[in-house]
Amino acid sequence: MLSVRRVLSLSFALVTAAAASLLAVGYFQSDGLQWLDLVRVVLLAISTAWLAWGAVLALNGLATLRGRRAYRLDEPVTATTAVLVPIYNEDPAKTFSHVAAMARSLERAGAASRFDFAILSDTNDERIAAKEEFWLVRLKEEVGDACRIFYRRRTANIGKKAGNIADFIKTSGALYDYLIILDADSLMEGETMMEMVRRMEADPKLGLLQSLPKVIRARSFFGRAIQFSASYYSPVYARGLAMLQGREGPFWGHNAIVRTRAFAGSCGLPQLSGKPPFGGHILSHDYVEAALLARNGWEVRIDPDLDGSFEEGPDNVIDYAKRDRRWCQGNLQHARILSAPGLKGWNRFVFVQGIMAYVAAPLWALFLAASIVAPAMKVIPDYFPVPGLPVFPRVEQANALALLTGVLGLLIGPKLLILIDGMLTGRNRRFGGTLRCLVSVAAEIACTSILAPVMMLFQTKAVGEVLAGLDAGWPAADREAGRVGIAEAWAASWWIVVAGLLTAGAAYRLAPDYLPWVMLIAAPQLAAPLIISLTSYAATALGRRTGLFMTAEELAPSTVMDLQQEVLARWRAGVADAGAGLARAGAPAETESSR
Repeated sequence: MLSVRRVLSLSFALVTAAAASLLAVGYFQSDGLQWLDLVRVVLLAISTAWLAWGAVLALNGLATLRGRRAYRLDEPVTATTAVLVPIYNEDPAKTFSHVAAMARSLERAGAASRFDFAILSDTNDERIAAKEEFWLVRLKEEVGDACRIFYRRRTANIGKKAGNIADFIKTSGALYDYLIILDADSLMEGETMMEMVRRMEADPKLGLLQSLPKVIRARSFFGRAIQFSASYYSPVYARGLAMLQGREGPFWGHNAIVRTRAFAGSCGLPQLSGKPPFGGHILSHDYVEAALLARNGWEVRIDPDLDGSFEEGPDNVIDYAKRDRRWCQGNLQHARILSAPGLKGWNRFVFVQGIMAYVAAPLWALFLAASIVAPAMKVIPDYFPVPGLPVFPRVEQANALALLTGVLGLLIGPKLLILIDGMLTGRNRRFGGTLRCLVSVAAEIACTSILAPVMMLFQTKAVGEVLAGLDAGWPAADREAGRVGIAEAWAASWWIVVAGLLTAGAAYRLAPDYLPWVMLIAAPQLAAPLIISLTSYAATALGRRTGLFMTAEELAPSTVMDLQQEVLARWRAGVADAGAGLARAGAPAETESSR
């Protein structure tokens, strides 16, 4: 059944690409085909196949029966599990409040004694390291005897996050049956952790179980649009992904549980020969680890029905692009792993998907450039090849319209189908009702459409930098980044404005008939600094008043989310009060910021 579903899904993508190619050929040949037209057809075919594959995931997800896997939730957890929290120059107060909330959630669920937390620090900023020690004391006071809390800071962060986890496995992994791997911004319900352990216990061949984390705590318009997408669309896409990947599922590097002996015996990562960006440590290590587990016969699975798994995301376009740059380099590194011996065919295909996720942007950019240049290279047609009646070219506007409609259908169609499905199944009620969902979906499509030309250039630049040999490294995430001013937005995107000017100017000069269509792409690029700045403004109040981008997690917050907010607010208030008291007494205050 799985192989049939895969064949049908791949066939849909290929047939869609073939149909787009035929429509394009029909349109281009109206005034004579040339070599640049053939280039455009190839670029369009590859890009359309990629879009169709995304639509396939949604269609499979919609066609998949819902429901939770049958596990006894009252069955006691007897296995020992370590919850790993790798950190790198993070805000320790916020990160440790996440740990405190998860520990208290496990205590309430009656399983705290079976879980240990290990905070694995790769922090290389001594000021932040001092804060970590300060807040570690508060964390242990908060948790008490509920869970054991361990902290280790590496002096040399070899191998980045993957190396950090590997070091823990070498030194302490034998003590634990399972490892739950988180990020610094991850948050999980205690009951979710317990259920993940139960699912691992129920299937001895299961090496890794990936949950679907929901994005929370977004404040800006951009962040809330991403948050809504992750909460509303992603479960459907994840169900489709789960159905197609089967036992060779994904690993996204966090909010997942692994069987310690399986991970230790399978996931030793090689250091690629040569210098970064293509050599050195593998940045997107998670896909590779999933493939290595599958190679050794372990099942890797994603269970989208697992609730209570959360993460935070970038709140503005600049921070999103910075993270995307690292992911781009990591995914392009996979080109060197495609031929590794023993890998499952589907895992190799997953590597290709990851590469295409970034290569698609420059392909679309090349298609746009070729479409602007092509009319200028056309030979003026001879309307009188023989004396007599003229022979006029056949204008295939219907082909162009059908092609445009098809591309838009692949982009927007799945989202509209998810909206309809939510109305029919009652799922929309969790998001404030169908009317609010309709407004949010429309706003998200509009936001995505405006941002798409800007993100296309960010990703094209990222691919170009990697191909040029520029290393992105592993920059620390700024999870508290606020509003982006015009000056900062201009500094980050002035080159996009220049690209938009060149695109519009070239279209005006070389293909004036295409100029109105080209401006749909060039206009957002010309306004990139303004768009980046405006979408970074806080929009939480707007969401509460109008229901725009409202998510199920906001309407019915998880218990662990409330716990984390309560702990963090109390901690920061306590530090502020202590600082004020010491200041009144004339003593220097040792606060979070002064440590």
